[in-house]
Amino acid sequence: MEMEGKVVKSRFKRVCVFCGSSTGKRKCYRDAAVELAQELVARRLDLVYGGGSIGLMGLVSQAVHHAGGNVLGIIPRTLMSKEITGETVGEVRPVANMHQRKAEMARHSDCFIALPGGYGTLEELLEVITWAQLGIHDKPVGLLNVDGYYNYLLTFIDKAVDDGFIKPSQRHIIVSAPNATELVQKLEEYVPVHDGIIAKASWEVEQQQQQVPQQVGFNATTFQTQIAL
Repeated sequence: MEMEGKVVKSRFKRVCVFCGSSTGKRKCYRDAAVELAQELVARRLDLVYGGGSIGLMGLVSQAVHHAGGNVLGIIPRTLMSKEITGETVGEVRPVANMHQRKAEMARHSDCFIALPGGYGTLEELLEVITWAQLGIHDKPVGLLNVDGYYNYLLTFIDKAVDDGFIKPSQRHIIVSAPNATELVQKLEEYVPVHDGIIAKASWEVEQQQQQVPQQVGFNATTFQTQIAL
């Protein structure tokens, strides 16, 4: 990204974006998707996303692709239909199921951004937050809080902290901002907080025998945990 004649090198290579397969009812959501795409291209960041070309997924992927950016779509084989996903762009990588899609999206990304979306977006977002909480990864997680879309979610999380269900340090797993430029900058500056419970975690994607679901796990200093996907 060029700022005052200087090129700013990003710490990231690929950004995973979670977003709705609908565009929503308000123009600001569509504008935010395009603005995020422009920010990624300006910083020369590749896009990893859920593989569909409808809704906000379509807007952000097509905007990155048309501007010359690299796009990697990861999608379950059962959803590989033009009637469901529309015309995809960039590289499309089929996987066995929804759980494997999340694992592959995470494995190929350096950070995560959630645009406005529905149940699916929230499920993906909360899973990568939980993985960070467990120490499975320390990649930044950002909310593009377009016109306060995620205010109630952030209020709920603060309530969970106040009532002792989430540690205060783990509240800082999530960063949020109202626009793409501010959010990406916050992600660039993010420093993970380690509680000392789990250290030296690293991704492991193990290929199981045919027709056995793929698993994502991590090696810690004192024990190994497997999360079946």
